[in-house]
Formats: sequence, structure tokens, C-alpha cells
Amino acid sequence: MKKLYVGNFPWSTTEDDLRELFAPIGEVHDIALIRDRDTGRSRGFGFIQMDDADAEKAIKDLDGQDYGGRPLKVNEAQEKPRRPSGGGGRY
Repeated sequence: MKKLYVGNFPWSTTEDDLRELFAPIGEVHDIALIRDRDTGRSRGFGFIQMDDADAEKAIKDLDGQDYGGRPLKVNEAQEKPRRPSGGGGRY
């Protein structure tokens, strides 16, 4: 199972829209749209989980494809670097 980063889609895009876009390539196991914590509006990117072979095909087929007038960005998600946790801060 691979986690894909999907970005640069219109803010109006829903989970159902992304599922429909990726479904012809393979089964979508999970979708997480990232939303603005204050407004609840989509921030134009999210993450999709698919089987490895389907994920590779999705990257090949959909990266750069026009979607809602914007070129989609589809690649394998990278782990977010951990920030140092509090303590020992400057004064």
C-alpha cells in the first residue's frame, strides 16, 4: 500500500471527486483532504492510499494532467520531518 500526495486541485474538489478520478486506475483505500482549520475549506491538496502497482500507475497517468483548469501534482507522499518539541527555547 502506498500513500500518494495529490495537489493543485481546485478548492471545490471533494473526496468523491478524487475517488472518481482515481477509480479507473485502481481501488482507492483511503482519501484525506486537507482543510483549513479556521474555515474548513479544502486547501487544494490531500492524500490517497492505493495498492503499490495502482499507485505507480496513478503517478504516471495523472501527474501533470489538467483537472479543473489546473495541472495536478501526484507523487509518492514523503514523511513530514519531525519538528523539535518544546523545551530549551530561547528567551
